[in-house]
Amino acid sequence: RLWLCDWLKDWTVEDFLHLAPSGEFYVWTARRPNYQNDRIWARSIEDIEKDQRYREMAKNQSCIGIFIVFTCKRLLWVIKDKGESWTDQYFRDIILTQNVFLFLKNEDNVIEPDEHLLQDNYVKFWGNDNWPGNSPDLNVAERIGSIFKDEVEKQMLSETWYNRYHVDTLKMHIENVLTSMKEDTELFETLLCSYPSRLRAVKTANGRHTDY
Repeated sequence: RLWLCDWLKDWTVEDFLHLAPSGEFYVWTARRPNYQNDRIWARSIEDIEKDQRYREMAKNQSCIGIFIVFTCKRLLWVIKDKGESWTDQYFRDIILTQNVFLFLKNEDNVIEPDEHLLQDNYVKFWGNDNWPGNSPDLNVAERIGSIFKDEVEKQMLSETWYNRYHVDTLKMHIENVLTSMKEDTELFETLLCSYPSRLRAVKTANGRHTDY
């Protein structure tokens, strides 16, 4: 974390507008005990304890994986809901090759000069080895995920009792919320422009996590 802060210390706010942060996360159709960091669509497991059918649904609940990447102009997402694993091959062949590379090559989705900025700084691709995972203060894509989960949770809790645990309902709201966020340029620019203050906070905390 400190290495990354030092490496980026001379970047301007405008430089950070060329970044395309990414992240992946999961959403579940019901609460799992002792998984407090997962976003939940049921209020608690006790809500369904009196009905065996709903207990079985909670025990065998569905999980949907979501990958996101965004620029200052647009959000891209890939939904993984058919049992695929996040293997290296899946990430390379499906996430990167079929989605991310095409997204970033489209001039409508990026600002110039992304390629030159990275080449000048000898950067081809940042993986988790260089950019710490699960670091909301250094990866603003995790903030996108948090906003998204809050909104999907709100939509799911407005559903009827049965639909609240139905995977098709969950997927519908996931798609709708992501679509509504697709071109929220004000949010994207705000997050990207927050990087200088985020880096200063991490530096001040000597690499420890901050309030971001």
